[in-house]
Amino acid sequence: MFDLLDFFQATAFSVLGESVTVIEVIGFVTGALCVWAVTRQFVWNWPVGIANNVAFVILFVGAGLYADAALQVIFAAIAVYGWILWTRRRSADSSIAVEVRRATRREGVWGAAVTVVLTAAAAVTLNTATDSTVPLPDAFVLAASLLATWGQARKIIEQWWVWIIVDMVSIPLYISKGLWLTAILYTGFLALCFDGLRRWRVELRRTSADSHSSAVHDRQVAAP
Repeated sequence: MFDLLDFFQATAFSVLGESVTVIEVIGFVTGALCVWAVTRQFVWNWPVGIANNVAFVILFVGAGLYADAALQVIFAAIAVYGWILWTRRRSADSSIAVEVRRATRREGVWGAAVTVVLTAAAAVTLNTATDSTVPLPDAFVLAASLLATWGQARKIIEQWWVWIIVDMVSIPLYISKGLWLTAILYTGFLALCFDGLRRWRVELRRTSADSHSSAVHDRQVAAP
């Protein structure tokens, strides 16, 4: 076990004088593949995402980003939920388990409130119980990422905006910890998020148009 951990923590190559470990490379590849798959609504993004979570647990513990490490464990649990949700058909004649939709007002309010409360609680915990030097941004990434992952599982389109904010906070955070390859990965995530937002908007317009056409047809059939 220790030999395996030593292998993961070994230097693969260097970027700007900073060592890049094997586990960071694994996290880079699985993370990029996972987000790309999400933009296209491929179900297999979930198992790839779980592999990415395992890689980042090892990486973040080594970097002292404890909230981010804990977040990966929760991510894996939500990924199982999302995997089940995306593969469960709504009906016998439907091949789609979950359709892209907008968040309700209630979901938006509750999501914002929970993010603020969880960020504050996690920041206090990190500040008092760990040697974290970046408790507030680390805590925010934890809280907002949980919200975004839940929205991703439910195919709520606003989750892309949450991810965009998370990425914009994460990039300088990882640079400050010397995780250059991870910072580059999250820069790629940021671009993929805008692509995912565009693709999901197209899908939302298509499903909305189909629903409208179906409703009009039903009214015409029901008319005497």
